[in-house]
Amino acid sequence: MSNRYSIDELLNISIAREICDYENVVIGAGIPVTACALAKGLHAKSAILITESGMIGFDPLIPLIGIADVEACRGFSYSTDLFSIFATHTYRGFVDSCFLGVGQVDKFGNVNSTVIGDYDNFERRLPGSGGAADFISYAKRTILTLNRGQFVEKLDYLTSPGYLDGGDSRDDSGHFLKGSGPCKLISRKGIFEFDPVSKEMFLAHNHPGITVEQIKSDIPWDLKVSPDLSETTPPTTEELEFMRRFNPSKSIGSRATRSLINKKKYHSLPEKGATFHNELRKKFFS
Repeated sequence: MSNRYSIDELLNISIAREICDYENVVIGAGIPVTACALAKGLHAKSAILITESGMIGFDPLIPLIGIADVEACRGFSYSTDLFSIFATHTYRGFVDSCFLGVGQVDKFGNVNSTVIGDYDNFERRLPGSGGAADFISYAKRTILTLNRGQFVEKLDYLTSPGYLDGGDSRDDSGHFLKGSGPCKLISRKGIFEFDPVSKEMFLAHNHPGITVEQIKSDIPWDLKVSPDLSETTPPTTEELEFMRRFNPSKSIGSRATRSLINKKKYHSLPEKGATFHNELRKKFFS
């Protein structure tokens, strides 16, 4: 097959590479499901996937519609409830890594996923916190994903705490698991990490074909760039094949997917699921 790939594929595959074997990984719906399925299928077969709703140790069969979509899970070790996921797993330090999407993010990894604009006179409502603030507070490490969000100097609303004011301010607050916090941010243009002392975000990898100047144009502060800056490793054939088999609509992007749905006029969930995905595979990846 051709190793040409879309930015959506590179984004998902870059996220998947952050998942380590034997980790306890909390995932939500959307990008993390595809990334975790890919990791479980290829390099982290013993990673333990956990949903906020209480499904533990499962192997995704199809993309999840939501965190309580148990029909999309298989091989789970056991299930519990939402309260127990937080009380007996998260707050006791058993979560190794989690993934959080961001609406806005500042230089210290603080996240807004609540509202754009003034809270009482907003421009746009976002999904909200859910368990995001809890997971970033107690997971040993957090990977942030910026797909359609934005970098800002100051958040419109603080939903989930990153490194607060930078430096030791997060640990000194006494509110969070020591040494926790965001470790990376993966965007559509590059991969960012956080300085171990200042906790300020810096550019570690630019995606192929994307220049540092293009990345800096999105960022309102003077972005620091790693002296060892390198390009993100492109997807392998194996990674692309897995992703296109598991979630072809993510591979071609949401705009193309919506166009095909409208053209074909799928009206039922089975058609949108198996039949639609099979048609996508034949049209774009055969």
